[in-house]
Amino acid sequence: MLSLFRRKRQKPSPPPTINVAEGYLPIESAHSLLAAEHRRQLLDRIWQYTALSHAQFIQLYLNPIHRYAEQVQQLPASETHHHAYLGGMLDHGLELVACSLKLRQSYLLPTGAAPEDQAAQTDAWSAGIAYGALLHDIGKIAVDLLVERQDGRLWHPWQGPLDQPYRFRYLKGRDYHLHGAAAGLLYTQILDRSILDWLSGFPSLWASLLYVLAGQYERAGVLGELVTKADRVSTAQNIGGNPSKALQAPIHSLQHHLISGLRHLVQHELKLNQPGAAGWLTQDALWLVSKTVTDKLRAYLLSQSIEGIPSSNIAVFDELQSHGLVESTPEGKAIWTAIVAQGNWQQSFTFLRLQPTLIWGSEDRPEAFNGTVSVAADDHSTDTSTSPPAPKAGGTGSHQDQSLEGAMAMEDAGYLDTLLDIFEMGEPDMRDMTSENALEISDHPSNNLGQAFLNWVREGIRSHKLIINGSKAKIHTTSGSVFLVSPSLFQCYVQEFPKAPGIQGVSEGWRRVQKQFEKLKIHRKTENGQNIWTLQVAGNRKKSTLKGYILERPDYLLDEPHPDNPFLTIHKNHE
Repeated sequence: MLSLFRRKRQKPSPPPTINVAEGYLPIESAHSLLAAEHRRQLLDRIWQYTALSHAQFIQLYLNPIHRYAEQVQQLPASETHHHAYLGGMLDHGLELVACSLKLRQSYLLPTGAAPEDQAAQTDAWSAGIAYGALLHDIGKIAVDLLVERQDGRLWHPWQGPLDQPYRFRYLKGRDYHLHGAAAGLLYTQILDRSILDWLSGFPSLWASLLYVLAGQYERAGVLGELVTKADRVSTAQNIGGNPSKALQAPIHSLQHHLISGLRHLVQHELKLNQPGAAGWLTQDALWLVSKTVTDKLRAYLLSQSIEGIPSSNIAVFDELQSHGLVESTPEGKAIWTAIVAQGNWQQSFTFLRLQPTLIWGSEDRPEAFNGTVSVAADDHSTDTSTSPPAPKAGGTGSHQDQSLEGAMAMEDAGYLDTLLDIFEMGEPDMRDMTSENALEISDHPSNNLGQAFLNWVREGIRSHKLIINGSKAKIHTTSGSVFLVSPSLFQCYVQEFPKAPGIQGVSEGWRRVQKQFEKLKIHRKTENGQNIWTLQVAGNRKKSTLKGYILERPDYLLDEPHPDNPFLTIHKNHE
């Protein structure tokens, strides 16, 4: 485990004498919450992007992140939308910090300042952007949730971190825009006085950060833009959209597309006001059959090559509700249950309820339905065909919303790999800093091409971006170690980082990287003292050869043993 996670905190852990009753969640320390593998990987990235010393990183980033983790515990980031599972708020916050810092690397801030001023303010602007990203949703735990301690008392986050087991539920009829204004209640608990004193010395940055924390992104300039983009990336990935495309999308693009799609369906495709229809128009509302219309809406938007569309209907429901496009039930849900009746015919449906003016102008709407649409007396349902799976045993009690576990568990490594694929690789892994088998890594690995290349390969293997032993793989296992195909693997690195220090162009850059790699002296040499090995590849129909390097030890790159590729053998000239 990282020394950072072993670092002693001043605040003692909650007393161990409190037994956790069924239906309540235990209090966890920041160390425990952040020890999950996907969160450690995110912390790795955050440190890499800051280029700070160990001590500076702890003071400016890790300490606030620890306080944030202690505050949000296992609370979700939303009820049924993105990161709607236990621990979702913490995951979303960490993802935003990593995303925003990566995006920040393309900016010289403050904009228009002299180069020497930009250099002097680099660390402050990076930290300010990270704080805005981390805290942008923290107001949700103050105004969206009702949190109850095990002794029956309500907990409010301005009281300080939770001190005993807890359970929670979402407030009915809540204002979906209030959390943006509520961050001011809490950010001083995450950012200590010394950090605030430091940031306040940079007037432009300070103003932008305060605007973000007040939810006024339109006034926050580049800082607001970066936090918004990072939020879209994290959210799009979690709900099944395309995080890379989300970076180019306008802020309100999804809202715009949802409205346009609904208008198209209602005006051109859906039958209204008759048995077998998908909607009924009354004098005061448009009732659309929830599953039918949402399936058609998603299909239509995807057919128009629109990116960022949620992959599940329940996420679409929440998007529609959060943007105010559908009306909420008295219980605060997006789905209504109502009975449609006309003459001797009647049928119960689950509906989305919209204002007709969203679809038509007052002058051109169709005639209203001459039957009735009445809300069912026991309307407590959601569309059962799109409900999420039940929570895991021991996860939530009846006091909490059953959808919070969701179908997307953050322990799924594929989720994190996909998210992190939008970032460049080539930085050191924090876990390797303390590993007994790790190589010596400099404070600025980009100045050491060989080491940067090795870090890139290691991270590529871990994220599955670089495949081992595949038919077109550039990395194989043989003779109990790792074989790196040359020059193609080095060329791939240079193509990804053509402007990295020391590369100076793709055509010759790979040779410089290869020479620097050889200077690490971690590869085996042949009996003739050569660096490059030749391996024979035995296929079903033909034989070929590969040239490259064999490492002295596999643990330079692999976290766990891999069996040798049975189709590779060392060329007889090397035996």
